Amino acid sequence: MRAGAENLLRATTNNKVREQVLLELSFVNSDLQILKEELEGLNISVEVYQNAEETFSIPLVPLGLKETKDVDFTLPLKDFILEHYSQDSSEYEDEIADLMDLRQACRTPSRDEAGIEMLISYFLQLGYVENRFFPPTRHIGVLFTWYDSFTGVPVCQQNLLLEKASVLFNIGALYTQIGTRCNRQTQAGLENAVDAFQKAAGVLSYLKETFTHTPSYDMSPAMLNVLVKMMLAQARECVFEQIGLSGIRNEFFTLVKMTQEVAKVGEVYTLVNTAMNQEPVKENIPYSWSKLAQIKSDHYKALAHYFIATILCDHELQAGDDEDQQEKALSQLYDYVPEGLMVLAVLKDKVQRKQLGKAHLRKAIVYHEEALRVCGLCKKLRNIEVLQEVLTAAHKRSLLKYAQQETEDDFLSLIQAPDILPKTEHKIETIAPQFSKVKVKDFFHKLGPLTVFSAKQRWTAPRTIRLHHEAGELGFSLKGGSPVQVYCLDPVCSAASAGLKEGDYIVSVGGMDCKWLGVNEVLEKLRSVGKQPIELEVISCQDTAASLHSKSATYSMGMQKTYSLICLAMDEDKIDQNKKSPLKLPFLSWGTKNRQKAASTLCLPSAVAGSSQTKKKLSPFTLLNTESSLY
Repeated sequence: MRAGAENLLRATTNNKVREQVLLELSFVNSDLQILKEELEGLNISVEVYQNAEETFSIPLVPLGLKETKDVDFTLPLKDFILEHYSQDSSEYEDEIADLMDLRQACRTPSRDEAGIEMLISYFLQLGYVENRFFPPTRHIGVLFTWYDSFTGVPVCQQNLLLEKASVLFNIGALYTQIGTRCNRQTQAGLENAVDAFQKAAGVLSYLKETFTHTPSYDMSPAMLNVLVKMMLAQARECVFEQIGLSGIRNEFFTLVKMTQEVAKVGEVYTLVNTAMNQEPVKENIPYSWSKLAQIKSDHYKALAHYFIATILCDHELQAGDDEDQQEKALSQLYDYVPEGLMVLAVLKDKVQRKQLGKAHLRKAIVYHEEALRVCGLCKKLRNIEVLQEVLTAAHKRSLLKYAQQETEDDFLSLIQAPDILPKTEHKIETIAPQFSKVKVKDFFHKLGPLTVFSAKQRWTAPRTIRLHHEAGELGFSLKGGSPVQVYCLDPVCSAASAGLKEGDYIVSVGGMDCKWLGVNEVLEKLRSVGKQPIELEVISCQDTAASLHSKSATYSMGMQKTYSLICLAMDEDKIDQNKKSPLKLPFLSWGTKNRQKAASTLCLPSAVAGSSQTKKKLSPFTLLNTESSLY
């Protein structure tokens, strides 16, 4: 509606119409904003999916699952089975029902590994369904509808790729919800949270690289790039909490390490906040998310300055301390030091240490106050009590530390605290999805091996061949895996006369399905009947039918029995240049009605009187040129 009104506004020159359109647009935009805020409260709230136990940690951000409408696969798949595979579709009702039940269960998965496994199993099952029932050249009439996780805008397509991409998004979203539900007061809980966020980032990264033209905005490359950064930042945050879980000792080198680690957390959240405020993501990213990223960036930068201030204020260089090691460790925290200061001199001079330490405390307080100010700007975050408690406690701690160092000549200190270089010993990276760990069975296994029986290949309807043994010989050989294929067919054997063709696939022997049987198993069944006749069901692939030489044609001459002759075509290069090449008569070919009967019949066009071409005889089993065609 809004897009239509905007187009009308650009096109019209009537002032009255423009005023009416502007008024309608204002109402539409207002309603959309209200809906967007309500959706944010329902699906992308920071408070949902958090750990139920009392904690003193800043909340983490989970992704909401994409919603979808019901899909009825029954009629489209049954029609396709009947039309494409020429099988009784009523035999597959249970398989179609299993597929629909699995999809329905995936709409409300449990927030644990069982839920992840169920989503992955459905995603893998979709791979089979795509190959079985979704040809690349047309749609089969199944409509998928998914709602954008951020805007709530529905996307409807008949393309199965939308279904697969949306399921992948939900796998990543479910990992984020598992990560936020972990107990961050225990070592195991933090390890699980780090693992969950890394896996979420891996799934979302895989989605971005695999499905590059998704119509839903929450799965656009720009949005997925931001989400991957946010998940890795939350994993980094959990690693820092893991390091300090047992307590942070007030020791020089321990505090140096913690300063660098927490500075790294602040840095990654700064990058996340920057990415969230870039076009085109800025308009659709939840306001509470971008503000929380900004708050965390300021909060963890403040902690970094607090830790280094504690180093400078509480640790004087003693006689037994290693000056070189402390100087090296402190130097690694700075890209530069304030003018007039040297790191070793700061370590030795009590006044310089205190001045630089207080400068870091002032900077820490500024960051804390900015974090509290930003938190107060967002209604959603302002109502999260634990967030307010964490920010306020950290702010008071820095104020108290500063008050302990305060002296009357503070106003004379003009030192500005330098920025802190982030560094980490813990590598955080995406974990690619391990789909191979989830074992699934193709629901439509009965259709036959997927390498042969797929939507990409078209088949003739099954033909019944009544086979008679001739002196213990079948008149043909079998090759391939499952299903077996006819080759080296004797053109004058009874099987060929009954309609068996070179390259046919045997799908049934004596009424027993043999699509999954190998050569030895099919031969054993054929020999087990002895001299009694046996019925075979065979199919021919229409896309890859055995091709014939371009100079070959079918010809019956009215005979009751069709004979096969395979000869070489004339070699134009060897025609005597002194003789005029005779005109070639048009080839004869049978129509569609007689294709099955004449598919294995090959002969040359009628010989031209006066032609002295030399002919070579070929074996009936000579392979033909791949450029040949039957008609």
